[in-house]
Amino acid sequence: MRMSFVPATIAREPWKVILPLVALVLFGAAVLYSASGGSMQPYAASHVIRFLVFLVMALVISRLPEDLFKWLAYPAYGAMIVLLILVELLGAMGGGSQRWLNLGFMTLQPSELMKPTIVLVLASFYSTLPASMIASWRGLLPAFGLMGLPVGLVILQPDLGTSLAICFGGFVVMFLAGLPLRWFIGAGAAAAVIAPIAFFTLLHDYQRRRVTTFLDPESDPLGAGYHITQSKIAIGSGGLFGKGFGNGSQSHLEYLPEAHTDFVFATMAEEWGLIGGLFVLLVFAIVLRWGLVVARNAKSRFARLLAAGMTVTIFFYIAVNLMMVVGFAPVVGIPLPFMSHGGSSMLTIMICVGTLMAVNRWNQRSSSFT
Repeated sequence: MRMSFVPATIAREPWKVILPLVALVLFGAAVLYSASGGSMQPYAASHVIRFLVFLVMALVISRLPEDLFKWLAYPAYGAMIVLLILVELLGAMGGGSQRWLNLGFMTLQPSELMKPTIVLVLASFYSTLPASMIASWRGLLPAFGLMGLPVGLVILQPDLGTSLAICFGGFVVMFLAGLPLRWFIGAGAAAAVIAPIAFFTLLHDYQRRRVTTFLDPESDPLGAGYHITQSKIAIGSGGLFGKGFGNGSQSHLEYLPEAHTDFVFATMAEEWGLIGGLFVLLVFAIVLRWGLVVARNAKSRFARLLAAGMTVTIFFYIAVNLMMVVGFAPVVGIPLPFMSHGGSSMLTIMICVGTLMAVNRWNQRSSSFT
C-alpha cells in the first residue's frame, strides 16, 4: 500500500492548474514591476497580494456544496442588480464612465461581478426548468429578462465591453441548456440588421471611434488609433526573445497607454518576445482545458452549465484582450486575466476559478460513491 505524507484535503486540490496560475501571476508581477520603472509599487505588490487573497477566497468557494450554489443564485443576482442601480445613483466617474462604487477599503466595479452571476442564475434557472419547456417561450423569455436587465444597466454606465461579456456568458449557457439552434441563427441575423442602426443611434461618439479605429487604425495614428498602433509596435519590436527584462522602450517612455492594465500583454511581449507570449498562452490553454474537462465530467445539469459558463467567461476575457492588443478587435477595456493590474477583474476571474474548483470537487465526491 502506497503511503502518502500529504493530507488528503491538500492532495485533492487541482494543483496542475493552481501552480501554473501562480507562475503566471508572478510573471505578471514581473511585467508590472518593469512597467512601473523597476518598483514593486504601485502595481506589482498589490497584484500578488490580491491574487493570494482571492486564491484563499476561491478555495473557500470550492468547499461550498452544490445545493448552496443553487440557493444563492437568485439572491446573488438581486444583490448585483441593487449594486448596479447604486452605481447609477452614487457611482464614481472614471474615464468618462460611471462604473465604480467606492467602498472605502476598495473600489468595486459591480458590472464585473455580474459576469459570473449571470452564469450562476441562468444555470440555476435551466436546471429547474423541465426539459419539455426549454424549447418553448418559457425557456427563452425569462432568461432574456434575467440577462436584459443587468445589460441595460451596464450600457447606461456606459460600458459596452462588459455588457457584451454578460451577453456572451448568458448566450452560451442558453445554447448549452438546449435552446434550438435556429433561435440563435435568427438572433444573429436580427443583430446584423440592428447593428448598423445601433451604431449611429445608440453608441456614444467615443465608442463609434473605437469601431472605426479598429477598422483602420492608421487613419489616425496620433489620435483614436494611437493605442492600437503603439501596441502593435511594442509587440512587433519584441521579436523572438524580447528586448530583455526592464528594457521595454514603449512602456518606459510612456508611448504605450495603459501599459499595466489593458495593454499589459504588449508590455510583456516587448520585453519577453514570442517566448513570453507562448508561455502566457500555454497557461491559458491549461486553465481553459481544465475548465472544459470539469464541465464535461459534471454529474448534474446545473453543474455542467455552471462550469461551462464560468470557463467561457474566462475565455471571453482572454480572447477579447488578446484580439484587442493586436488590432483584431476594438479597444473595449477588457483586462488580461492574471496579468493586468485591477482588483475587480481579478476578483471576478477568481470567483470563476473557485466555482470550477467547487464543481471539480463535486465530481470527485460523486466518483468516490460509484
